[in-house]
Order: sequence, then structure tokens, then C-alpha cells
Amino acid sequence: MLARLVLGTSCRAALGSVEPALGGIKSLVTIFQSTENRADHLSQLTRDIAVCRLPFDQSPGLKSIWGSQHFCSTLSKGVTYRELKNLLNSKDIMLIDVRNTWEILEHGKIPGSINIPLDEVGEALQMNPRDFKEKYHEVKPSKSDRLVFSCLAGVRSKKAMDTAISLGFSSAQHYVGGWKEWVTCEISEKKQES
Repeated sequence: MLARLVLGTSCRAALGSVEPALGGIKSLVTIFQSTENRADHLSQLTRDIAVCRLPFDQSPGLKSIWGSQHFCSTLSKGVTYRELKNLLNSKDIMLIDVRNTWEILEHGKIPGSINIPLDEVGEALQMNPRDFKEKYHEVKPSKSDRLVFSCLAGVRSKKAMDTAISLGFSSAQHYVGGWKEWVTCEISEKKQES
């Protein structure tokens, strides 16, 4: 069970970054081997569990408890700049910016996003559709809709995503790079077009 729990904390392999994922697992295994009070660490790790099976044959000193079965059953919940651009172009998502309203007024926003500050996300996603439309001027998303949360640098958007998932919005994701990355990439793309 402990090995499965340690494995479950790193799903980066779903994005093809097997080596960084294995490095993180090696560190966790070391922590567990050297820690007397494993129960405390175990309860902390359970917050971020995803059932993952990674190829340990490539990692010296670690053995897979599942033999040759290697896969990750959880899709990544982080969206890259390019993925977000494609999703926005396809109109297949609702992009929710969870920064405070003053931040958006001062710095700008990703085109097509709506603003629901982080401290309102839980309440907003539980509103009845009429109240949501009245307050946010958009149709309330259903639990099967694809939501992507963004903020300044990916911290608040992760919290908003976790809130949405806990409320049953299982397709919720967050834009890891946030507004900072968006602006940098947009400027870079515009320079390349010129």
C-alpha cells in the first residue's frame, strides 16, 4: 500500500515527463524510509493521490510492485499555453480567471475569460443558473462542461480547480503558467509574426 501511495503522488508521466516523475518518487521513497512517523506523511500525501503506475525498470534501486503493467489512469489537470490557445480557439471551454477584479482592471485578462474571484468560486459553482447568469453574465457551466481556471501564476487557479473538482466538475483544469506566462508568450508570438 505504501509503495502504491508513493507512486500515486506523481502523475507527470501522463505528460511524457517520466524522468522528473521518477526523481520525485525516489525522493519520496527516501523520506518514507528515513521517517519514523510515517502516518503523518501518509496523511499529507493522500491529498494529492492519483492511481499511477510508472515504469520503474528505468530507475535503479526501485522496483515496480505491478510487474510490467505501467500506465497512468489520471489525465493531467494542468494546461499549457499552447493547449489553452487551442481550447480557446475551439470554444470548447469556459475559462475562469480567479484573480481579484482590481488585478484584471490593472493588468488585463486572457480574451474570452470571465472573472470569478477565488473566494467566490465555490459559491458561484453552486448557484442556480439564473443567479449565475445575472452575476457573471455567462451561462452557468454544467458539471460535465470543461472548465479551465487561470490566475496570475497558477497558484490560485490550482485551488479553484480543486474546489470545482470537489463539487463534481470532474473535467476542471487549470492554466499552470497563468497571466504572467500568457503575456510573455503573446508578446513573443507577436514578435515572431512581425
